[in-house]
Amino acid sequence: MLSFLRKVIAVLCFVSVAHGQGVNGSGVEEVLVSALRIPIDQQVFTGSHSSLNSEEIALLGATHIQEALARIPGVNLHHNSGQEYLPAIRSPVLTGAGACGSFLMAEEGIPLRPAGFCNVNELFESHSDVADRIDVIRGPSEVLYGSNALHGVVNVITPEPGSFANSASVEMSSEDYYRTQLQAGNEQWAVFFTGIEDQGFRDDYSVDQQKLTLKYQGRTDEYRITAGMTVINLNQETAGYITGANSYRDKSVTESNPNPEAYRDAQAVRLWTRIENEDPGNHWVVTPYVRYSDMAFLQHFLPGTPLEENGQHSVGWQSAYFIAAKKSRFVIGFDGEYVDGWLKQSQDQPTGGSAFLQATIPVGDHYDYTVKAVQLAPFIHWNYQLTEDLSLSLSARYEWMQYDYDNRMLDGRTRDDGTPCGFGGCRYSRPADGKDTFNNFSPKLGLNYRISDNQRFFFSLASGFRAPQAVELYRLQRDQQLTDIDSEKLNSIELGYQSDSGRLKYEIVAYAMKKRNLIYRNSDFFTIDSGRSRHLGLELSLAYDFSDQLTVSLAATQARHTYDHHDPDSGIEKGDNIDSAPHHFGNMAVNWTPTDALSFEIEWQHVGSYYTDPENKHRYPGHDLLNLRGQYQLSPNVELSARLINATDRRYADRADYTAFSGERYFPGAPRTAFFAISYQW
Repeated sequence: MLSFLRKVIAVLCFVSVAHGQGVNGSGVEEVLVSALRIPIDQQVFTGSHSSLNSEEIALLGATHIQEALARIPGVNLHHNSGQEYLPAIRSPVLTGAGACGSFLMAEEGIPLRPAGFCNVNELFESHSDVADRIDVIRGPSEVLYGSNALHGVVNVITPEPGSFANSASVEMSSEDYYRTQLQAGNEQWAVFFTGIEDQGFRDDYSVDQQKLTLKYQGRTDEYRITAGMTVINLNQETAGYITGANSYRDKSVTESNPNPEAYRDAQAVRLWTRIENEDPGNHWVVTPYVRYSDMAFLQHFLPGTPLEENGQHSVGWQSAYFIAAKKSRFVIGFDGEYVDGWLKQSQDQPTGGSAFLQATIPVGDHYDYTVKAVQLAPFIHWNYQLTEDLSLSLSARYEWMQYDYDNRMLDGRTRDDGTPCGFGGCRYSRPADGKDTFNNFSPKLGLNYRISDNQRFFFSLASGFRAPQAVELYRLQRDQQLTDIDSEKLNSIELGYQSDSGRLKYEIVAYAMKKRNLIYRNSDFFTIDSGRSRHLGLELSLAYDFSDQLTVSLAATQARHTYDHHDPDSGIEKGDNIDSAPHHFGNMAVNWTPTDALSFEIEWQHVGSYYTDPENKHRYPGHDLLNLRGQYQLSPNVELSARLINATDRRYADRADYTAFSGERYFPGAPRTAFFAISYQW
């Protein structure tokens, strides 16, 4: 690790000296409001932050948020079927029941789901289609978020009332994708609507989704009030994995659907109000919110394809109080929430396959439980200007979280009527009622050195955590009757350099992270927390304006994610690569704007090869994609746009995986697809 860091520091110093000779201009001041919940100047923020603005988002026209986040270094989401995905931010693509707890997904700074009740696909509950910004913090986040912000934060921000033109648009594709959008409002009110119908390229597959967002903004003599509501409905007929080595290269197989019975139905509602005192001498912000979600989906990836139904009602608040002095700035806050969640799993058809599977996975109810949870978290952030060019920041957050679990079925691993299963017992095990409490503390230290008005170094030491998810504690299997797991912990060291000389802007960041108490399911199907992992990475983001008409942008990542523990029964050897973790991936785009009314973009997306199993015996070779986009302002009111995705019609896999039961399996990538849209503004 030290050798790696020495090489990175040498590269940073070389780039700094070589580029610094030609630096001029005053630089651009950025204020990070949406990502951090508090206004912090980019020049004093000690961490890795990236953002996509409204112009980039509109040009991308992403049909899935993965397409947008691919423009950010360190982010490598795997798109599954429909609106589903698996997340990765400075990490391998994480799978498993509670893996989603390593990432905090938010809209307007408010987590989409409660801390212990994440869903691996929860970004489909955000209204990213109309986003004004999408902000990403990579690595353990500022203390303003806490649990789940272990590897990073994705925050979707919709436009403020009065900041956009009223418009309506219609879009269609060569693969039966249709999207309608509406945004309208005035200085106080805004409404955004998105409707999606997608028949896709695979058999027995469809997505029918609606998103509605309302926002209000008002002021009094002393307060600024912003309120919002987002409503999401999803009805999806899911296409499952295709199996067989390299089957994604066979067109007839990629268009098939081995699981035509699979589906996902989901609804979510969020309401929030941000009340802010605008007096700079007595500044505070309070944001109360309520959330509701309900989901049912057929688990086509499990034997017997059981049905899972889950949901939650939650209420909470975020708060912050600001104290400013000559050289210091304090932010003191206290967050909290209460959750009433539930989960049920059942199966209405006999399990196929071996005699063992048929005997141990019965028809009937498998789980039926509720969990009430309380989370309380005070935090403090302090920034001190040591010299004119050097600033120090210290942060800390303490978090107390308690689950109150109620099993509404018989305890143990029997059938729902109490009769035993063959082969020693049923697969699914239900623990007895109980309470679990977790206490976590996360500190952060940062240094920020301004070389000039447009160059800076930053350094940070941070610790992040995530409490176990409810499904990891109470959705047990086989002989396990009780979990004894603790919160995952992640320690991170990060060094970065930023430069903005007008035409050339870039950031290069090196990081090293070590995780302990890694929660996973071992070969005995026990949920344990004895795992460890190491993460090393180098990230580059760059934009260069060759002229006023021609711009090149690049987001590149080189990383290695390895196991730091030994579990031969599960196929894990210390030092092995973690599966679903390519060593390199990136994105490059060339944008040409010959006139004010016309723009074109060519985009190259690269995903390197990666292992698909913990034993490092099976590998996906990676892929490269070429995308073309264009926009034309036909008149002051009418805009036309077109996209050609996967222009070379490459056969590839959005997701590659290997299991002992199915062998090689894939979610195939879409073939060459043309999109056309027309938008009218008034």
